[in-house]
Parts: sequence; structure tokens; C-alpha cells
Amino acid sequence: MKYQELKEYIRSEQIDDLLKKIICCEDLTAEKERYLKLLDDAYELYGDGDYHFISSPGRSEIGGNHTDHQHGHVVAAGLNIDNLAVVKANDDKIANYRDRDFTISPVDLSDLSVHENELNTSEALIRGIAARLDQLGYKTGGFDALCESRVLVGSGISSSACFEVMLAEIFNALYNDDVVTPVERAKIGQYAENFYFGKPSGLLDQMAISVGGFVTIDFKDPDKPVIENYDFSFADYGYELVLVNTKGDHSDLSHEYAAVPNEIREVAEQLGVKYLADSSREELLKNLKKIREEVKNDRAVLRAIHFFNEDERAVKEKEAIRDKDIEELLGLMKESGRSSFEYLQNVYPASRVNSQSLAIGLALADMYLGDKGAYRVHGGGFEGTIQVVVPMHLMNGFRELMNSVFGDDSLLEVRVRPFGTIKVI
Repeated sequence: MKYQELKEYIRSEQIDDLLKKIICCEDLTAEKERYLKLLDDAYELYGDGDYHFISSPGRSEIGGNHTDHQHGHVVAAGLNIDNLAVVKANDDKIANYRDRDFTISPVDLSDLSVHENELNTSEALIRGIAARLDQLGYKTGGFDALCESRVLVGSGISSSACFEVMLAEIFNALYNDDVVTPVERAKIGQYAENFYFGKPSGLLDQMAISVGGFVTIDFKDPDKPVIENYDFSFADYGYELVLVNTKGDHSDLSHEYAAVPNEIREVAEQLGVKYLADSSREELLKNLKKIREEVKNDRAVLRAIHFFNEDERAVKEKEAIRDKDIEELLGLMKESGRSSFEYLQNVYPASRVNSQSLAIGLALADMYLGDKGAYRVHGGGFEGTIQVVVPMHLMNGFRELMNSVFGDDSLLEVRVRPFGTIKVI
């Protein structure tokens, strides 16, 4: 729609039902103002044109911490916290992506090769997404986009994957008649992150964000992941799902993340497989003495032990969700948190033992909640965010405690939205 027509459409009631599902709230006043302001600002920057709105959510990893890159099982959810972009096509083969919070240089899409000087940059992801779409036979072209980001960098709800899947959906909406599936868009995002950005991530983040809802995913065959969606809400059982940003900056810790799959890969090679999902805990234990001697890295062995236990735990979490057994699920989530801390060792960087904000957050949750609710490191770890399931009657006190330590904006209460990254209009 053109600028003026789109403004009128946003103000109407035609979009209300969809927006309520996106933000999981009945009052749309602030959200409609957000859309209108973003459209006005884009019009000032880029002029008129056929505009679209793309919404890409953050994600919560409920279970399966660092199992995806070993072709294991995960439990995840798309959240009602999103990045929102208004975008139109241009004829210049230039990707212009502007964000209110940071600057991204224009990217010339006539050159889709890897640029070494773009490693670890947003520009690399834009070029990588376009390159992968081109390799797969899809169309690409220039665009003018303005984004308002609520999935903040370093917050632990996966800003990079949110950005990647949004980019894939921009090309999908503008140039491919919406034929690129959510699973394909997730894999395209992972490709760009692995080969253009330079981070060897798994597929959990992109898949949860692209597919949305409360999902379980089996990555045994990552080309054909088995995805199941469940109608499940912590609120139905008297709990709030909360993310606490402990304010540690994990944006420069790619080497710590990379060490996890790299070390586990060394153990897998000793077991004669490429991925641990193709072996077993029994094989690891049977060959443990030899593996320690060959790998000469006990942390790698502990991380492999974590995988086998966590992968099995994620399947049990799926069963608990299916059976609506909230107590079983909460117990498994706490077990997962302990395994990440003790075996996976991703609660603080080994190179920065004086910076343990995640561990402080977990300690506070443990002291305050005791045997109620659940808490664990959230996502990749090392710095950033913890995830807590808090009984509603304890929320006020819990919020006050976390805000007193990490700041008034540290606690985020979230809901699971029923779909992933979408073209809203």
C-alpha cells in the first residue's frame, strides 16, 4: 500500500485481531502509534512507495541448551517482543536498512561474495542472506527499510537471528511472493551467520523465530527438522515467564560460543561420528579413558556429557508439555540449568572470571524462589540473560529484587505469540 492508504488501514479495525496476537495484548493504542510513527519516519527518509511491515520476534529457549548444533532436540518459543520494520523495494540493487538504535551501511547486492572486512557485522548478514537466496534460485533486489528494535543486542533473546530471519522475510515479501517457507528462511539465516558473519551457530534461534509459537524441534535431520507446535502457556498454571537481563555484554564473546561446538566436535570425532546425536552416552562412557587421553580437554568431555543428558531431558520436557505436567516441566528446566552451569560451563566466560553477572542472577533466583518455579541460563550464555518461571504471587517481590541489583529495566515479562516472523501488512 502507498503511504496514505497504509496509514488509514493501520487506523482501521481491519488489522486489530492480528496485532492482538502479535503483542498478546488487547489494548492496541500504543502499538498502532508505533506503526504510524515508523511509517511517517520511513516516508520522510525514503518517500512514497508500496510499503510493507515485517515483524520478527525474539525467542525463548525453554529446553535443549546447545543441543541443536549436535542435531539434538530443543524446546523453544517465539515471544511477543519483536523487531518491526517498514520496507519497500527500490530499483538500485542497494539494501538500505536503518535502525533507530544503530547504523548499518548500505549494501550493494550486485556483489554477493564474502567480504572479510565485514565479519561480525550486520552488513555481512544482509549480503549473506541475499547470497543464499540467490544460490537457492530465489529473487533478490534492493530495498529501503526502517526498523525499530525491541529485541535488543546482547539481551539474550537472539537479536542476530531475529535480524537474519527478518531480512529473509523482507526478500520473501518483496521479491518472492511469500513462497519461501519458515523452515527455509531459518536455514538461510543460519547460513549467513555461519559463512558471512563468521559465527558457527546452530539452528535453534532462527527456527524458533521463523516458526514461532511454543514448539519442540528434532534436528536429527537438520534439512528436514521435525517441528511440533503446542498450545501451552505458563500463565494457565499461575506462572509468569520472565527474562532478566543481567547487563553483561556478550557481543564480543563469539570465541566462547564457537568453543562449545568446536570442543564437542573433537569428542564426536573420537566416537567416530560427526555429530553426537549419532552416538550415545553409553559409547562415551565406554570410551571415556581413551577420549580424555586423545582430546586432552576435560571441558570438552563434560560438554559432551551435557549434550547427552540435555538431549534426553528435552524429550522429557516435550512429554511434560504434551501431558500438561507443569511440575515435571519446571523440575526438568532446573535440571537443565544445573547442567549448563556444571557441565556445559556457559554461565560465565572462562577468560573473565571476575564477570559473572549470570551466576549472580541465578543465585538470586535460587535464594528467592527456593523450590518454587524454575530458573536457568538463557540461550547461548556466558553473559546476558537468565530465564525464570515465577509464581504470579511472588512476582512483585522478585521484580523488586532483580531491579535493585540489575536496574529498573532489567526484568522482562513475556508471552508466547502464536506465529513467527511474518509480513503483517
